Amino acid sequence: MTMKKLIVAPAPHAHSGDSVRRNMLLVILALLPAYIVSVIEFGWGALITALISIAACVCTEWVVTKYLLKEKNTIGDLSAILTGLLLAFNLPSNIDWWIVLIGAVVAIGVGKMTFGGLGQNPFNPALVGRVFLLISFPAQMTTWPKAQGFASLITNQTVIADGPDANTGATPLYYLKQIVKDGKSDVVSQLPDLWDSLLGVMGGSLGEVCALALIAGGIFLICTRVITWHIPVSILCTVALLAAVTGWCGALPEGFTTWQYVAYTLLTGGMMLGAFFMATDYVTSPMTDCGKIIFGIGIGVIVMVIRTWGAYPEGMSFAILIMNACVPLLNKIRPRRFGEKVKVKK
Repeated sequence: MTMKKLIVAPAPHAHSGDSVRRNMLLVILALLPAYIVSVIEFGWGALITALISIAACVCTEWVVTKYLLKEKNTIGDLSAILTGLLLAFNLPSNIDWWIVLIGAVVAIGVGKMTFGGLGQNPFNPALVGRVFLLISFPAQMTTWPKAQGFASLITNQTVIADGPDANTGATPLYYLKQIVKDGKSDVVSQLPDLWDSLLGVMGGSLGEVCALALIAGGIFLICTRVITWHIPVSILCTVALLAAVTGWCGALPEGFTTWQYVAYTLLTGGMMLGAFFMATDYVTSPMTDCGKIIFGIGIGVIVMVIRTWGAYPEGMSFAILIMNACVPLLNKIRPRRFGEKVKVKK
């Protein structure tokens, strides 16, 4: 007679089937529509930039894990591939290959593996790489190509965006800042049509070209429960509210309404990419719903402050990194356990 043994194991006893690899794969799939649009708009440069970024991130993680940390290989969880893709989304398609390589090494080597690898990094690795490149190579990082559609795939030509100073980045956000901050009405005509902004027919980085594709990818992630609605909705609502207040209180040029300013603020720059794909990173965002909402509101406020009064026309990367530093504090906001007595200090 065989006696059945009592098996003792730690929780959880029921597994949902969720995994890091699955979540990373779903995020990559959600980014593919926007990436396809960027390749169509910017040509082979977008394809080459992404391939170099992904390959450099994977190689950096493999080398650091094998020779420095001397631990089991972790590139199979797809997190390095996702970091490389997100870094590419934050770069112009005409940037030099060696700059992409440096950014990838910094993103993985400094932003991730220095702290012990996945799950231990306090800051979003892709944004660490992006901000490092922006500070180190400001001219190359703010010289944007114009969107050229299918013609760029055939001619393999890149046209640099025009403007008073190409080094500051003649993107829609650049013109929007001039309209709102300086009240310049002559640059209103330089803004793309709102429909073009939605579809991505405008200059910028790979992840700025198609708000519609990014929104669709974000909804997909929410529906598959990879992310929750709290962070993206709180960011977008905060930005929309502050943009409306700025439009009402500011001196907008004649013919440029407040709702247009709100729409351009939401649809241009890295707003959708940051709200749905960068700020929602599991490791660098709060655990509780309340913390996520406060986190999103903080990002929205900082973005609008930088966009309105800062030196850069875009502020999403800086806003997310600043709020990443606040996550340990936000994680202390926890719901009170059922039946727990509240201690009142006398």
